[in-house]
Amino acid sequence: MDERWAIAPVAGGGAELVALRADGRPAGAVLREPDLATSVVSRPHVSRWVWRSTAEIYPRLLAAGVRVERCYDIECAEVLLLGHEGRLGEPRSAAAAWARLTGAPVPVDPPMRGIVPGEQSSLFELEAEPIAFEAMLEVYADQVRRHQESEYPDRMRLLTASESSGMLIAAEMDRAGLPWSAETHRAVLTEMLGERFGGTGEPRRLTELADQVSAAFGRRVRPDLPADVLKAFKQAGYQLTSTRRWELETIDHPAVEPLVEYKKLYRIYTANGWSWLHDWVHDGRFRPGFVPGGTVSGRWVTNGGGGLQIPKVIRRAVVADPGWRLVVADASQLEPRVLAAISRDPGLMEVAGDSGDLYKAVSDKAFSGDRAMAKLAVLGAIYGQTSGDGLKNLAMLRKRFPLAVGFVDDAARAGEEGRLVRTWLGRTCPPSGSRLDEAMLEGPPADEPQVDGRHARARGRFTRNFVVQGSAADWALLMMAALRQSITTLQAELVFFQHDEVIVHCPAAEADQVATAIQAAGDLAGRITFGATPTRFPFSTAIVESYADAK
Repeated sequence: MDERWAIAPVAGGGAELVALRADGRPAGAVLREPDLATSVVSRPHVSRWVWRSTAEIYPRLLAAGVRVERCYDIECAEVLLLGHEGRLGEPRSAAAAWARLTGAPVPVDPPMRGIVPGEQSSLFELEAEPIAFEAMLEVYADQVRRHQESEYPDRMRLLTASESSGMLIAAEMDRAGLPWSAETHRAVLTEMLGERFGGTGEPRRLTELADQVSAAFGRRVRPDLPADVLKAFKQAGYQLTSTRRWELETIDHPAVEPLVEYKKLYRIYTANGWSWLHDWVHDGRFRPGFVPGGTVSGRWVTNGGGGLQIPKVIRRAVVADPGWRLVVADASQLEPRVLAAISRDPGLMEVAGDSGDLYKAVSDKAFSGDRAMAKLAVLGAIYGQTSGDGLKNLAMLRKRFPLAVGFVDDAARAGEEGRLVRTWLGRTCPPSGSRLDEAMLEGPPADEPQVDGRHARARGRFTRNFVVQGSAADWALLMMAALRQSITTLQAELVFFQHDEVIVHCPAAEADQVATAIQAAGDLAGRITFGATPTRFPFSTAIVESYADAK
């Protein structure tokens, strides 16, 4: 039985709460109790807590040692419902939803307050517009109605439930933190960059490379300033448009080699150097502030610290605690498998029903065993790389897998025509001409005429990928929720997630059990998300002491 209670914190540490009926309305009188955590702990029969914002309430519960199995996040739901209704970009707070219900002026979303490095709380928080508990209940009841009126109500409810679960997982991951060895990190930096002059200045290796670049030009050049570098090359007779590596390596000049090396090391120094270590790693843990659904496709982002872009060399510092292991699992060829599931293409589902190399299976079916060509064709279909050889490869792919190619073609056409495009569960791409659409595509402002088809074509390329990438994000949320549930009896803890990769930190004795649980969670998520299809979602899993050893 899905017994739901609504709850909201009140000043002084207490809570207001009430049982809810199936239609979202209160099932009794509102209660006021003196302690938030006790209100939750004393009601183990509640299967799902309904609250305004997980970021507002769950860190408080975790700090008190209280874990919640399921929740319904009203503000997450509002984002998803607004998107489904073609209104993504409108204010998404509970206060804004209440204003829309009552016809009052709608408050704009307040600015997000970012994470202060080293603080325990991870999720971004909104400076919440005050909303009475009774108003919050009205908003929730209205959301129950709007879910029922959506195109596929069961899918939409599942999406909201999984997004709400993602908020719980993100808060728990940030509290646990990713194990990080500051000692190893410092050793890696010294190995790559050399010691810092004066203990805090630029590292020796960068200074040496900067001197080599200047010597090659015969004058002092700042390699960290692209304009200075381009000017120096122009004076040397080379007209470059950027300092990107691929363009630098097209010319023969003695400054190129030290400059390329400088840029690589400078990126490490500025993005993950000593200052980063001081700001972001505390008590042996890195907490970047995970934000579920931080992009329009549903992919996660982090509030800071470059949490989803940890360079391979820096991964040496991600080290399990003594006696523990990191179970690192990558979903293998996730997006092509998702395309098979959502398109219901019999041929592609057949090759995706095996846990082996999908691109090799596609090449055997359609490209005479040429795996590289098959991979280019599949990714070209998903990402819209359909010109030149890509067009020929796409034609070959369409002949063998017509429903799969037709599915992404239809999504691209809908995007070009400005229609709403949804993931399998119902997450919706911003409508054409909206401010989010402009930011997403870097197109002209909504009040300027579309004098050519470039914006429409760009939107078509985006929506072509959106239906696949977004549906993969749908699957990933449910996989994480299933995994979280399956390891509750273990000491294991989820500590990291990005797109198609998950890391679990656990005692060495639990590692094999966790690896099995990850694959089982992926299989279950496939069935729950896409229904009964032959498609499998295998993982490549490694049990290691250091993240760097996983690949």
